[in-house]
Amino acid sequence: MTASKDGLYLGLISGTSADGIDAALVRFTNGLPALVAGITHPWDETLRRRILAVAQDEVRLDLDEYGRLDVAVAHAFADAAQAVLETAGVAAGDVIAVGSHGQTIRHRPVGDLPFTLQIGDPSVIAERIGIDTVADFRRADVAAGGQGAPLVPAFHATVLRPEHGARVVLNLGGIANVTRLSADGHVTGFDTGPANGLMDAWCLRHRGEAFDRDGRFAASGHVDDELLAQLLDDPYFALPPPKSTGREHFHLAWLDMHPRVADLSPEDVQSTLLAFSAHSVADAIALHAADATDVVACGGGVHNTALMQAIASRLEGRPLHVSSAFGIDPDGMEAMAFAWLAYRRLRGEPGNLPAVTGASGPRLLGAVYAAPQDRSRLL
Repeated sequence: MTASKDGLYLGLISGTSADGIDAALVRFTNGLPALVAGITHPWDETLRRRILAVAQDEVRLDLDEYGRLDVAVAHAFADAAQAVLETAGVAAGDVIAVGSHGQTIRHRPVGDLPFTLQIGDPSVIAERIGIDTVADFRRADVAAGGQGAPLVPAFHATVLRPEHGARVVLNLGGIANVTRLSADGHVTGFDTGPANGLMDAWCLRHRGEAFDRDGRFAASGHVDDELLAQLLDDPYFALPPPKSTGREHFHLAWLDMHPRVADLSPEDVQSTLLAFSAHSVADAIALHAADATDVVACGGGVHNTALMQAIASRLEGRPLHVSSAFGIDPDGMEAMAFAWLAYRRLRGEPGNLPAVTGASGPRLLGAVYAAPQDRSRLL
């Protein structure tokens, strides 16, 4: 394995909310990333509903349906890659590699046979866009005893490390995760619980809309303290890091198990879900990053004004910034991270942080799926 040269990489990811495919074209110069172009490519709504039904454990797939979904997601990812290339006016031949996270449909890193499963066949992506594609980033970490998540803290340390003291980077996707960064280079991180995922699912059920724009649905209701206490009593929150979670745990069926839900109006439940996300995030920061002097937020949740206000009000004086204040597009952070992971894979460098995931050691993450043309110089 020879180290790859700096240049253009393309990152792709759809998070647990499946609210769109984030695509980022990133240029690496002396190892440092700079965003060239970023977009969020919309899902076909029928395909999105199929993904969410599977991710929320609402349906069971036979092997034929699983195979079709794997390929359908791959074509959607290839469409997103082509769209960002067109936006940037960049030819596929100018890109060294794609880092494709895929779409997580199940994440069970604890148990007798731990596993994590992302779909979106990388061979289809490589064939469609003609660029070597690195994918399947999480399973090597799980095989080494890790959670396989979160992986983004290592990238946070590259672009947002503080000069002094400690900082928290807060990613508000379907699931929220926090990264604690210190000036001495120490990094920790874990999933705190739901951010947008439950609110999105509840909004879709009762409003027919994929997400709660600006938190207006939540703002129209009132927090129910009894339900909030029940939700915060979930055993996940008492687990020590390393830990990770997803829609296979925090989904609508889980919410419906709480009898209090049936007694409340939809808007009151939505308001309580927003408070649930804010409380669980702030509690995690207070417990595991009490020395942090500021919090930098990224991910789709930064656009939910009500959620950001609720989190800020519970941070005990720590300012809450959006990553754009540091020159990083909050919508492109995770896609940039998977471009960076592809960059590291082709350099033969580990992509995980055992202190974050709990793996037994650093691991080379991802497998390379070659494009049709000869690009063996990268392998």
